[in-house]
Formats: sequence, C-alpha cells, structure tokens
Amino acid sequence: MSTHSHSYTHVLYPLPWLPISSSTQTPPKRARILNHSTPTKPIIHSPSSSSQPWIESLRFQVRSNLFREAISTYIHITSTGTPPDNFAFPAILKAATALHDLDLGKQIHSHVVKFGYQSSSVAVANTLVNVYGKCGDIDDACKVFERITERDQVSWNSMIAAFCRFQEWELALEAFRSMLREENVVPSSFTLVSVAHACSNLDKHRGLWLGKQVHGYSLRNGDRKTFTINALIAMYAKLRRVDDSIALFQLFEDRDLVSWNTMISSLSQNDRFVEALVFLHKMVLAGFKLDGVTIASVLPACSHLEMLDLGKEIHAYAMRNDNLVRNSYVGSALVDMYCNCRLVESGRRVFDSILERRIALWNAMITGYAQNEHDEEALSLFLEMYAVSGISPNATTMSSIVPACVRYEDFSDKESIHGYVVKMGFASDRYVQNALMDMYSRMGKIEISKKIFESMKERDIVSWNTMITGYVICGYHDEALNLLHEMQLGSGELKDEKGIRLKPNSVTLMTILPGCAALSALAKGKEIHAYAIRHLLASDVAVGSALVDMYAKCGSLNVASAVFNEMPIRNVITWNVLIMAYGMHGRAKEALELFDNMMVERVNNKEVRPSEVTFIAVFAACSHSGMVSEGLKLFHRMKEDYGVEPIPDHYACVVDLLGRAGKVEEAFQLINTMPSNFDKAGAWSSLLGACRIHQNVEIGEIAAENLLQLEPNVASHYVLLSNIYASAGLWDKAMNIRRMMKEMGVKKEPGCSWIEFGDKVHKFLAGDGSHPQSEQLHEFLETLSVRMKKEGYVPDTSCVLHDIEEEAKETLLCGHSEKLAIAFGILNTPPGTTIRVTKNLRVCNDCHAASKVISKIVNREIILRDVRRFHHFKNGTCSCGDYW
Repeated sequence: MSTHSHSYTHVLYPLPWLPISSSTQTPPKRARILNHSTPTKPIIHSPSSSSQPWIESLRFQVRSNLFREAISTYIHITSTGTPPDNFAFPAILKAATALHDLDLGKQIHSHVVKFGYQSSSVAVANTLVNVYGKCGDIDDACKVFERITERDQVSWNSMIAAFCRFQEWELALEAFRSMLREENVVPSSFTLVSVAHACSNLDKHRGLWLGKQVHGYSLRNGDRKTFTINALIAMYAKLRRVDDSIALFQLFEDRDLVSWNTMISSLSQNDRFVEALVFLHKMVLAGFKLDGVTIASVLPACSHLEMLDLGKEIHAYAMRNDNLVRNSYVGSALVDMYCNCRLVESGRRVFDSILERRIALWNAMITGYAQNEHDEEALSLFLEMYAVSGISPNATTMSSIVPACVRYEDFSDKESIHGYVVKMGFASDRYVQNALMDMYSRMGKIEISKKIFESMKERDIVSWNTMITGYVICGYHDEALNLLHEMQLGSGELKDEKGIRLKPNSVTLMTILPGCAALSALAKGKEIHAYAIRHLLASDVAVGSALVDMYAKCGSLNVASAVFNEMPIRNVITWNVLIMAYGMHGRAKEALELFDNMMVERVNNKEVRPSEVTFIAVFAACSHSGMVSEGLKLFHRMKEDYGVEPIPDHYACVVDLLGRAGKVEEAFQLINTMPSNFDKAGAWSSLLGACRIHQNVEIGEIAAENLLQLEPNVASHYVLLSNIYASAGLWDKAMNIRRMMKEMGVKKEPGCSWIEFGDKVHKFLAGDGSHPQSEQLHEFLETLSVRMKKEGYVPDTSCVLHDIEEEAKETLLCGHSEKLAIAFGILNTPPGTTIRVTKNLRVCNDCHAASKVISKIVNREIILRDVRRFHHFKNGTCSCGDYW
C-alpha cells in the first residue's frame, strides 16, 4: 500500500474497527455464495441536514476522479461526528477501489458495519463486493455477497465480475446459473460481457458450447448492445473461431472503436496478420481514429510481416499525439516491432523516450535484446529494472532472460538462474519451464531438460518443440524422432490449456528435419514432407528450406532441387542451403550457377542478399571440386562487389581450398595475412588437414603447435598430427602425440556410421560387435574381401595408424564403421536398392577404395556422406573423382 494510504488509515483508526467475522466463525466457502444468512438488525443513524453539503461534495469529487480529495472530505465528515449515509459509503468505497487500497477499503467497511449499512443497503453492499473483488480479496468479496439478503442485478454482476478477475471461471458460470434459476434476476449486458469472458477461458469444446448458449440468450432477449457484441466477438476469437468473430462483426452496424480494436486484436492474436491490416484500413475509412489499443494490436502484424515502413508510419502517427507516444502499451508494441525487425537501437530509443515504464515495456526491451542475442544488454537492463527501478520480474521476464544467461559467456554460473527462478516462484510456469529446458539442452545437460519436460503438468506445442530441439542440439537424433512419434501417436489426446489438439507445426518440422538429415533418415524425412503437404505447411519458407536441406543431406540432390524450385517464397537461407548442397555433392559448377541466379533474384527480393554463410557455401563448393581460381576470385571481390566483409570462417574455407589443391605453402601464407584480431583456429585446422592429405610434416607441425595453444582439448588436432607422423613412418612421434592425448584426458571421437532400414536407423561403431547381425556382417565382409581382391582391390594399410603386422592391419580395416553399414545394407535390402550411409568422420582412403569396388561387384549405388562431403559410388567409380 502507498504511503498516502497509510496516512488515511491512520486518521481513520480511532473510529471503531469492527471485524467482518468473529474468530469463532467458520468462514463461508466460495461455493456457498447462494446461501442466505440472517443478519442482526442494524442500527441506522439518520444523517443531519448539515452533513448533506459535505456528502454531495464527496460524491462530486469521486465523479471527478479526485479520489484523494474525496478521502480528505470523508475524514472531515467522520471527524466532526457526522455519520456517513448510504450515499456517502458507495462514493468513498469507489475512491478506495480506484486507488486499489485494500486496507483503506477494510477500514471503511468497519464503518459500514458500525453504522448498520452492510445488510440494510444493497447499494453499499454491492460496492463492498466491488472493492474486495478489484483490490484482491475474493474471499471477503464472497462473505459480503453472502450476507446480502435482497441481491439485485448489480450484486450478481459485481460477484461474477470478481470471479472473472480472479480467473475463477467455473464459479462465475455457477453464479450466472444461480442468478437465472434461483434468484430470478434478469441479467444485463454487463452480466453477459463477464459470462462471455468466462466462456472464452474454458477449453475450446466446452467454451464454445456454453458461449453459443450465452450468444443465443442475448439474441432471444434482444440484447444487441455494442459492448455485448464486442464481448462475443472477443470470445469467439479467443476460442479460435475467428471466422465467427468476423461474421458477427459484419452483422451489426453500431460499431464503436472498441469493436474495431477487438476485431483487429483478434486477427493479430490468431496470426491472421494480413487481415488485421485490412481491417485497420477499413477502420480508418469508416472515420475512426487509432487509439493506443489499436496501435498495440496492429504493430505485431507489421513486425511479423516485416512491414517496417507501415510500422514507422504508425509510429509517426503516435508521435503526433502526446497521449499515444507516452502510452506504455504503445511503447511496448513499438519496441517489439523494431526488435523483431532487427532494429534494436530504434527499439531502445523508443524505450528511453517513455518515462512511465510498466513491466510490459521492460519485458519488451529485454526480450528484444535477448531475441537478437544482445545478451549483455539484456542482462544489464534486467538488473536495472530490478535493482534501480524496483520492479520485480514476472514469468515473461524470466522466460526471456534465461536464454540470454545461457549464451552470455561471462555469466558462468548458469544454473544459478534456475535457483533464482525457483526462489521467485516461477518454477512451475510453463513458459519459464520451456526456457529452462532450452537452457539445459544448450549446456549439453539433456537429462535435466528431459526431467523438466516430464514434470510439466501442461505442455504446449512450444514445450514439445523445445524438447525435440534439445535432442537435436545434443546429437540425440533418434530420441528426437521418437519424441515426434510419441507426439503424433498422442495427438488426439494431447491438448493445450484451451483444449486445442496439439499437432506438429512448422516449428516442429523445421526442428526435426535436421535430425532426419543428420541420420540420413530419408524415409522418415519423406513422411514429414507428406505431413507438411497435407497440413499446408510445405509452402512455409522455413519448412521448405529445411526440406531442401534434408533431401540434400540424405543424398537426394535432385529432389532437393525440385523442392527448391516449387517454393513460392525463397529467402537467403533457402539459397544458401542448396548452394551448400551442390558443393557437398561435388557439383561446384552448378553451385556457382546457383549463386549467379541468386544475384539476379536479389534485384526483386530484398530477402535474397548474399550473407556470410553464402560465401562459406560457395568457397566449400570450390574446395570440393578443386576450382581454386574461381574461389580466390570471389574471395578477393566479396567485400567490393557484394558488401560482405571476410570473417575468420571465410579465411578457413580459402585455406582449405588452397591446401586441398596442394598449395600448402600459399595456404600458410594466407593465414599470416589474416587480421591480428581474428580467431585463426579454423584456418590452422584447415591447414593441418591439408598437411595430412599431402604429408607435409614441417608445416603440419607449425599448424598443430598453434592449434594446441588455441584449442588444447580438441581431439582431432592431436589425431591429425599423429596421422601425419604415422604416414611418414615417424612412429615414435606419433606415439608421443597419442601419449600426450592420454595425459591430457583428450579422447578421440570413435568412427560411427548410420544406415536407415525400415522404421529404424541402425548405428555401427568401428570394431564394435554389439549389433545383432555383427557376426554375420564380419563373415560377409571377409567373403566379399576375396572377391574384391580379384577385382584388383589392394587394402590401403597406411590408414591403420598402428605399428603392427600387415595382416592385422587388414583385419582392422574390415571393422571400419562405414564398411559394416554398407554390408548391412547389402544383406537387408533388395538387389538394386541404393545404399545410403552417413559417417561422423572423414572417410579413410581404404574405405573409399573399397566402396568403389563393392559398388561394382554388387551392382549397387552407394551414397556415403562423411563429415565433409558426399561420395556417390557407382560401377567402380566415385563422384568426387578421387579428389576429397
């Protein structure tokens, strides 16, 4: 309570304080609001004629919103010994309600009891119900209501509205039924507005069933008042029946500004943004001026459609009206719009211009920073809100600040934010739980994410998507697909808090498709594609881009290209995905042609401007095909011709381009020209890989020395250097590197390959015998090896980096994971079926040579994707031309 309110209570204190109920009484339960009690007979004091001017002054002040002045007048009345009457009490109670001062309301209530007006005056009792309902004490509101012997329409309206304010929707509807059946009081438009609001907050099926009855009741009783219709429009929209809202809106003519705002807000909240803007245009043509609610409702449509120019026009309109530009809700919507359009600085200027900042405005700015990964600014603003402005965070604040905490490197104790969430009482909030699941997933602690997910009482579509994304991020692609399967199996039973059936949406699909791509699970990817088509999601640019990526990474480049060509809208991500795909398949000429086509399309589509990723894709394509001059030409022109500044990843790609082509010395010199502030780890890694291919020990040692200083815990650096030494016969040095790895506790990632068969993705580890068919696969490979040698295959034992006998080396080669996966595919699929295998590491020379021979012997196409590129083996040859 404010300091002003304390002073009023202090002044009123000498008057007798009478408790609402004695300590021996059992408080009546809310469900008993319809029972009648028999109050004691009140002693009513008749006000003298001298008090009338003061009481009239009091009522005038309340009507003029001079609430503090009204309280001063009331204090004067009571201090002179003049008893308030049934006109004074409703007025002063309205003042307490307006100031949201519950303590003051209770003190006045004691005066009401003392002077005998609690039961004798229904107007006073109704105002008391309203005070308690609006000031946060629903139990006392029920007690007062219970004691009203002759309840009128206002009594019921006040009680139903109080239940709605406390989100006691069922009790609100129960009170409405009692009002009709037992008390025989005729509902007013105000009653129907509250009841429609209650219906809109039930589950969809029941809410519609009851809401239509309320609508029918209003029609039968001729209630076509504008605010009743507005409430029904909002009800249908909230129950996801937006078309019914539109029909109802169009059927009545007495529309006011609230009608238009309700319709625009309903469309915007249901993601029908284009229609929201159409209604805005119609509203202006109808002669209505935009108010704060209009602007706050329509700006989300501008941000989602990225119609920044229209958003700026609306901002300019608001700036011409002081009341609008200072409105915190308008400010929140403007901040949200600018941040969604990636203009965070503009959003901050709006934030700084508003002096009276409510929690929604702080949340909008913090969320804007977090969404754009300005994490330090998000955390600083959060601390300023809490420590300087004294505003406590709510669940929305925490769901925005948690992602910023996990990304911000200087915030080391990331789990502490979870403790803070628990301390603040938000641990069971669904939105915060979703954010925490995402946080632990990105920290690699997927088991904690899973525990949070399983503990959730109510899961929405975001909860499922977050958990699926977490599995994908942590590399648990099988678990991600299993969870999607669980979601689909239970989709008939899975519902959100509104009773809307949960089913995979565009976010689900764009999240799970990378999992299919990682496992080369083409059959599952096709199922998801079919689902997207059936549910009209395939035209979504994000889903379309993910489908292109999935087909390309599953080896179906032609299908990926077809999906790309069918997309009605393509953005820079779509183009990047297909350019990268052509490059990974060794078709650099097509990749460069696609890049040229992208440059043509950017003339008409601002969303198709080459990005940093575009050039990474182009350089990678050139590298896989040995197109050195073309790649270098683009590298030297990218800033001048395309406005893209080279970053460390670009240098790493060009070092790979030069090194793979045997120009190791030039690649080394390029690293030396990199800006001093650049992270060179990627470039040194590319150079070390080139030294492994071309057995350049001298430069390899230089590269490794730099890498081990920058990234001492990355196993691949040690492995590559060890391989360079082993290939050169420097076994002692190779063993020293292996020993160093062991001492450092750095473990080499084991070779692993996947192949899809039926509804399952089968996983094979190098030398692993855990697969049910392991014995059969090894026997088959031994038999096949004899046939392969007759075709001229010679095992490349240089790939075995151990100083052991040649025969033992050949045995080890048979256990490589990609050979086991290929053997599994041959034994379990019909003749002529294409075999698709994915490997987590670079394919070794021996497996590459063996796969060529196997493809010829079994007359199969074998598509092998390693960590760098695709190899299409057919009739004894590989698409890479032995350049990889």
